[in-house]
Order: sequence, then structure tokens, then C-alpha cells
Amino acid sequence: MTLFIVGVILWAVVHLMPSTFRSLRTQLIAKVGEMPYKGMFASMIILSLVLIVMGWRSTEPNALYIPPTWAGAVTTLLMVNAFVLFVVAQHPSRIKRLIRHPQLTGVALWSVAHLISNGETRSLVLFGGLGLWALLEMRMINAREGAWIKPEAPSLAIEARGLVIGVVVFVVAVLLHPYFAGVSPILT
Repeated sequence: MTLFIVGVILWAVVHLMPSTFRSLRTQLIAKVGEMPYKGMFASMIILSLVLIVMGWRSTEPNALYIPPTWAGAVTTLLMVNAFVLFVVAQHPSRIKRLIRHPQLTGVALWSVAHLISNGETRSLVLFGGLGLWALLEMRMINAREGAWIKPEAPSLAIEARGLVIGVVVFVVAVLLHPYFAGVSPILT
């Protein structure tokens, strides 16, 4: 479990660096340059993912609670919304006029969805840890950037494209889920 926890903490700390450790970030860029800094940043993210995967696979799932019978349906609903938010974060969308941080909000929804359906310790560490990171990240970005300036609303065609892409990405993730997570999320 130690590798696992270190991986989740490393992910959070590296991602929080631009908001919480700005002077350290500035010093590193001044010392090594922009591109080497980005390389170090990417390397630390990859390392955190490796630690998370290795830690997940080496940790026995100890039950904390039994998911409710409605968990699958609610999880599916939350996950469709999470994937739409992931996608629209990268494209113009009216959703960005309602939600300041759609990608991080998607991570928070992803976390809640998985916590509803997975009642064991390693799920609490992974989904709870990344959900808390997403909420903290939103707070730190808001503090750093100040007032929210809402973007212009795109055309309905562009809006529809983002929603359709989000649903398609969700369907692909559901189909691939057994291969990367070892379990099928499809309700039976």
C-alpha cells in the first residue's frame, strides 16, 4: 500500500506545484530552462502513475463497505457526465460558462462514481485521494487566477460535437475498462 499512497501523493504534489509552489517552479525554470522543467514534470507524472499502478496491483482489496444496489446505475450516470466534462474542457462549450473547471470537476465526479461502486481500501486511497486533489486543485487555481471570466458561448454545432465526442469516449472507456481495470463496468 505504501507505493500506492506515495504514487497518489506524488501525482497531487506535482500537479499542485504551479499553484502552491510557484517560487520553486520559477527557480527550477530559471535554473534548468522551460523544456527541461516540463520534462521533469512529465517524468514525475509518469513515475506517479507507475507507482499507482504497481501499488494498486500489489494491494489486497480489504472491504470497508458494501456498495448499494443502485450503485451501478448512479456510477454510470456520473461517469457519462465526467467524460463529457473531460472532453469539453478541451473545446469551446456552454458548459464552461456554468463550470469553471470542467476537467477537474470531471475528475471529482469520476472519484465519487467509483467510490459509490467500490467499497474497499485501495479504492478509497485512489478515488478518494484523486478526488480530494481535484477539489484542492480547483481551489488553488481560483486563488491564483482570481475572478472567473466566462468564455463566449460556441455555436450549437460545436456544442453538440463536444457532447457527442464525450459520449463516444465514455463508450470506448467502458469497452476497454476490463482490459485496464480488470473488471467490466457494464451493468448485468
